[in-house]
Amino acid sequence: MQKAIKEIIEFNKEREWDQFHSPENLAKSIVIEAVELLECFQWNNNYDKEKVCEELADVVNYCIVMANQLQVDLETIVLDKLEKNRQKYPVEKAKGNSKKYNEL
Repeated sequence: MQKAIKEIIEFNKEREWDQFHSPENLAKSIVIEAVELLECFQWNNNYDKEKVCEELADVVNYCIVMANQLQVDLETIVLDKLEKNRQKYPVEKAKGNSKKYNEL
């Protein structure tokens, strides 16, 4: 992912878009792109995989830009959250179960 992260950051710098990328604006953009991803599945499960991948890429791109703006390492925060989820969802309680951690 390091190559992708570097290229996304460079892409934005070349266009001087960082001035528009406040955490608030990026959070809004992530949600907007996530809704566009959801729209791919709106009426049925017959989705266009290419379109889904494009929208998924948009969500990930904005997440990368937000992590950069917040000066956090994306891998670190993802792995930290995964560890918290391991604590909330121990295998012996959560395996094959879709309930939220407070309902296990």
